[in-house]
Amino acid sequence: MAETTHTVPTTMAAMLLVGHGGIEKLEYHQGVATPQPKAGEVLVQVTATAKNNTDRKAREGLYPTKDKGDVTSFAMGGTPTLTFPRIQGADVAGRIVAVGEGVDAGRIGQRGLLDFNIYADERRDINLTPDYYGHGADGGFAEYIAVPADQFYHVPNPELHDAELASMGMCSYQTAYHMMTAAKVSAGERVLVSGASGGVGTALIQLCRIVGAVPYAVSQLDKAEALKALGAEAVIDRGDLPTFVDRVLETTGGKPIDAVMDLVGGEMTNLFIDTMIVDMQGRKSYPRLSIAGASGGNLSEMMWTRVYLYQVQIFGVSHGTREEAEQLVAWIRSGELKPVLHAAFKLSDLHAAERYFVNRGSNYLGKIVLVPDAQWASHGAPFALENPSSAV
Repeated sequence: MAETTHTVPTTMAAMLLVGHGGIEKLEYHQGVATPQPKAGEVLVQVTATAKNNTDRKAREGLYPTKDKGDVTSFAMGGTPTLTFPRIQGADVAGRIVAVGEGVDAGRIGQRGLLDFNIYADERRDINLTPDYYGHGADGGFAEYIAVPADQFYHVPNPELHDAELASMGMCSYQTAYHMMTAAKVSAGERVLVSGASGGVGTALIQLCRIVGAVPYAVSQLDKAEALKALGAEAVIDRGDLPTFVDRVLETTGGKPIDAVMDLVGGEMTNLFIDTMIVDMQGRKSYPRLSIAGASGGNLSEMMWTRVYLYQVQIFGVSHGTREEAEQLVAWIRSGELKPVLHAAFKLSDLHAAERYFVNRGSNYLGKIVLVPDAQWASHGAPFALENPSSAV
């Protein structure tokens, strides 16, 4: 039996994904059964959930691993876990309102952040079959969610609003950190960050500075000042591909990039490699390409002779580990990581948030969060768009 001091309703509002397709596959319902915490779980009243690109890609079925034309989601464990209807939303902030058997009732009332992973085992330093809340189990686009107690981290920091805490969720920050740990990024190294204005990109910039690396951001120049304020050493315009490598090296004073954190793929992959394989005698480490996205295209053409003769190390990254989650929470609690929150939307307005996310313009930097309608006045309204019509 769950222990609780909060009257939990038997039904709740939630956004249900009912199949692969467009935003019409997201249906808002107010009579969804409220989950009950099982042994070892806590029931969280959701106050904010950040939106991630993986929500859209999972909805549209853009995770093929064999046939490039497949409409599917990923199934690293061998069996597809995305079933319908599904409640998406991985980066959940909220408050514990009930606990399952074996969980200290003293945790009721704690505000915290979810480690979004569905781990296959108890190993702390490896995660080979990644899955996550919002994909293999119901996520946070709802009023309540039941999750493992040890994966809901208490973050009391009063200076952080719940929406800001959600914007620092593990889907972006843990992915960013695992990109760096996989490539063994170290102090003093020059790191090129593609897709720098998004959630993973802004996390990478901050994390580079925490470990002492020097981040160079690839983005639109109208975001340059904001990215520099976040910690970017310089911002390189992602346009004009024929001059891209020269412009990167001009920015670094002719010194090669040590490691690339790639969220783009497509035709940019070769250019990213080119920024690393100059002045090989002057390098102190192997060129490293860490990949955790393909916003510029799922297929890249490259010469393998360039990869192996220049000893380019390539790391594919999906999610992260328990150890990395704990380190990130420690940096959030200490204030070393800062939220980059763009705007909040009501959960019932998720369609508008999806359209805004896909068509985001030059003023877009950071994360969008969804706030349950019942929580809007307290946790969403202060971060609403100044011009709501821009979300249509």
